[in-house]
Amino acid sequence: MHFREEIHSFYTYLQSQQTAQKYLLQCYQQINEIEAERKSYENCNVFMYCLNHGMDYYHAGDKLDTVLKPVMLFYGMAHLLKACLLTKRPDYPESTSVLAHGVSTRKRKKKDYSFLDDEVKLQHKGLFPYFSEHLFEISKLPFEKVTMKSLLCLIPELTSFFKYEQKQSLVKIGNLYSQTLTIPKTICDDYHMTESALIKRLERYLPAILETENNSNSILLTLSKPIPNNSGPFQFNKCNDIYLPTNRDFFTPLSEVMVHYLLLYNLSMLSRYEAEWWGDLLALKPDADYPFIVRFLDITQEKIPITMGKYLFSRVED
Repeated sequence: MHFREEIHSFYTYLQSQQTAQKYLLQCYQQINEIEAERKSYENCNVFMYCLNHGMDYYHAGDKLDTVLKPVMLFYGMAHLLKACLLTKRPDYPESTSVLAHGVSTRKRKKKDYSFLDDEVKLQHKGLFPYFSEHLFEISKLPFEKVTMKSLLCLIPELTSFFKYEQKQSLVKIGNLYSQTLTIPKTICDDYHMTESALIKRLERYLPAILETENNSNSILLTLSKPIPNNSGPFQFNKCNDIYLPTNRDFFTPLSEVMVHYLLLYNLSMLSRYEAEWWGDLLALKPDADYPFIVRFLDITQEKIPITMGKYLFSRVED
């Protein structure tokens, strides 16, 4: 069975109290000092509803015009994130402070507002820092605020858009199921470091390096096993190709799920509260914001349910 079909099948499997409880029991048995059976019964309904509501939002977003998509996709994603959190945090939400979005935007938009140049500010409390820590083990982020363009640069399916503008946002270095990585030497220039320094920096995120080979344009690394999915500074496309960011500031552990959340949050705020700008963008298509936004919405609508489904599947895969 194709893996995407398997993920959709897994979502369907979890849509009953009995199967949801059985799944949560397996998850909770991996957590020390938890009454796994009691908590699995307590949480099975809310877990199931989070999944169902999340997928309902995505299905609704698929049928609606672009004007309403960001809100549907943002809340769909938030529900799937909460379902994933319940597999690791049986007492979620432990307090009301984790229920906020965990991110904020500028309240006033400038006259010549550009989405690509806009930025969001990360908060210390709320859903964003909470799921970053508990789902992806990222408790310290490299920035307090970040632009939309910087976030879009981290999405592999958008690399062609940046190439059209003679910019390279990510470079492909291998495939998730391969034990060989090919690192273009141009990355050394981008990061302002020597080849040996780059390899040393990569080592902390890789399985054991068995062999290193240099040629004129690239560095070939042979690994003891394939790298883990969603590991370190690497990004992955839908075909499981592995990419490195060309911006050294983003050579840091950062899940693409976090990237999509920040982008969708800002877009959902714009579509709700900046009706004139949002309406002009969709009707008149005045600048580069339009193609980037529309393409991103297509990508996130397909990619995030699969990515979150993989996460749920991985919790009991072993």
